[in-house]
Amino acid sequence: LQLLHGGCYRCGGWVNSGPSLWWEKSPPVTVTVTVHGAPLSGVSLSAQPPGAQVALGDRLVLSCAVAAGTGPLSFSWHRGGSWAPLGTGPCLELEHAGDKDSGHYQCRVSNRDSVAESPSLQVRVLSERDPQAGGDP
Repeated sequence: LQLLHGGCYRCGGWVNSGPSLWWEKSPPVTVTVTVHGAPLSGVSLSAQPPGAQVALGDRLVLSCAVAAGTGPLSFSWHRGGSWAPLGTGPCLELEHAGDKDSGHYQCRVSNRDSVAESPSLQVRVLSERDPQAGGDP
């Protein structure tokens, strides 16, 4: 069923009454089609740089994607299970990542019909002394 199926409909049929046969129509009926949003599913996170590891002071961008569902979509970003949103768009940018930015991040997406959450993604801000950051020990 699609929006284009809405409109004015009527039925018709042959009426056989003894020796007479005639075509008769029903009164018109208006059909209205309303499309509700499809539930959200397949919410995922990605990070730039990949691996969600970033050197102290560098930029990190997290992106939230939805595999299925209809809009309009609302996004909110959360860290460490907190309900306080860190951002409200499909991307969260940490311009200069600091020590306090390390943690588990999650994206929550909603439309008029459902809410879905991404699996958490661990972000790690590497200090200059961390061997994985590429600096000298």
